[in-house]
Amino acid sequence: MADAPRPPVAVAARPAPDADRPSPGAPSGRLLARAAALTAALTALGALLGLFRDQLLARTFGAGTGTDAFLVAWTVPEFAATLLIEDGMALVLVPAFAAALARRGAAPPAAGPDPVHALVRATLPKAALGTAAAAGLLVLAAPLVVPLLAPGLPDRQLAVDCTRLTATCLFSFALAGYCSAALRAHGRYLAPAAIYVAYNTGIITAVVVLDPADQGVRAAAAGVAAGGALMVLVQAPVLWRQLRTPPGPPASPAPSAPQTPTIAAPEAPAPSAPSAPTSAGVRPVLAALAPVIVFAVSRQSQVLVERFLAAPLPAGAISHLNYAQKVAQLPMVLSLMLCTVSFPVVARALAAGDTGTARRRAERDLLLAGVIVLVGAATVVAAAPQIVGLLFQRGAFDGADTAATAGVMRVYALGLLGQTLVGALVRCYFSTSRPLWYPAAAMLGGIALTAAAGSAFAGPWGARGIAAANALGITLTAALLLLGLRHQSVPLDARRLAGGLARLTAAAAVATAAGRWCAAGPPPLAVPLAFAAVTTVFTATACALRAPVVPSLVRSAHPFRRLAKARS
Repeated sequence: MADAPRPPVAVAARPAPDADRPSPGAPSGRLLARAAALTAALTALGALLGLFRDQLLARTFGAGTGTDAFLVAWTVPEFAATLLIEDGMALVLVPAFAAALARRGAAPPAAGPDPVHALVRATLPKAALGTAAAAGLLVLAAPLVVPLLAPGLPDRQLAVDCTRLTATCLFSFALAGYCSAALRAHGRYLAPAAIYVAYNTGIITAVVVLDPADQGVRAAAAGVAAGGALMVLVQAPVLWRQLRTPPGPPASPAPSAPQTPTIAAPEAPAPSAPSAPTSAGVRPVLAALAPVIVFAVSRQSQVLVERFLAAPLPAGAISHLNYAQKVAQLPMVLSLMLCTVSFPVVARALAAGDTGTARRRAERDLLLAGVIVLVGAATVVAAAPQIVGLLFQRGAFDGADTAATAGVMRVYALGLLGQTLVGALVRCYFSTSRPLWYPAAAMLGGIALTAAAGSAFAGPWGARGIAAANALGITLTAALLLLGLRHQSVPLDARRLAGGLARLTAAAAVATAAGRWCAAGPPPLAVPLAFAAVTTVFTATACALRAPVVPSLVRSAHPFRRLAKARS
């Protein structure tokens, strides 16, 4: 979805050599900490609203032909968010605005046109006109695009109507992404953090206010269009005030949202004349970040492949895949937060030439992420029907939908370790000053396997076969990334990591059996019982197998040990 479950990869311009010295206009550490806390709160609120939005859609529309048509149309904002908000536009514009702000701070007063204003004049009209034209073209071409996205979809005209509504996101997301990149470069990151709160509010409001009995899923598609407009409205006034503010001392670089790692990129060279600030600045950054963009788009293509293969299946297949993926990936998101927080440590160690520290930290983080995601995956497999029933079974989402979604979710969980490894390992590749093409090639190889296996599995096994193909493809990508790191900037010990992950996986298998046995009773009781059983048995089994990380976690969590540490 547009509120992507995976933490995006952002790139910031390399700081100047004296960047560690505070500038006169730099915000204090207390202000930065407060802003980071507010940003985290808004991000969490957006995620909660996204879950409530999915519950509302499930209750109102269920998992049938109409929901399938809407989800096909929702492919447009999903890709638009990746290209225009989360990765593509931010990867280009944040370094460009940072360079323009640096030139503004270095130039004497009245030295010529303001570099920031010149950058806006050179880029914003082109971005607005180009995406507006693309949105209009998609509105006209929707009857041709829908069969390409989902051949065999039962209600094609409904998908066309919804696609024409969601096509407006090409324009609104471009403006929202532009505002977000410009504001972050200026050190204003609260408004960008609120965009998904606004987006999900628009969808929820449209579904509640419009008559679903009359409009059907078109109400949700209209909500997507409204949400895109709200994303612009929450940021545009802030950016307008920022641009009208007279230039002052340069602010320190804005921190990204807590879930967004920052990696170094080559500093854009200054242009020869102030009147052309972007031609020399954007092109080198775009060339350097092309591998990151290709990787992000390739990974997002997993959803496109799934919906393409699921369209000819019985009604509801696309919906079951969507709801199952949303819930199953929650453990992955939680595990990747750890890698996101520690990612700058790895990058700084590499920049200092300390590959030993970078390797030890990266290996420990990979194993810790594996522990978190395997416990979550075991819980998902053990209590899938109870989890789906607790979250979605109400209104139009009936018991049959719960059973179908739970079956798909259990298969999805088999690929969660691969999903987490891909998200964590790619940070090691992107820790260096210039991202590499190898991760994009590995991701394309995984997508090819997903497409081939999905074509073979969809016939006999339906949506579960597509989920199995997804797990195979992402696992292949994870294996390729792990093997390739032996020759890259962070020389991980692939054999030792594989052995440790194998023992952790064996512990998770035993814990899954214990969790299924304990997942009894009504869902509000069965889910926490299954989680408690999985956690307990996983810990005991991992210690017995001498799996890495877990014994040290147990020792550090022991209450008497913590008390002794506090006293000492």
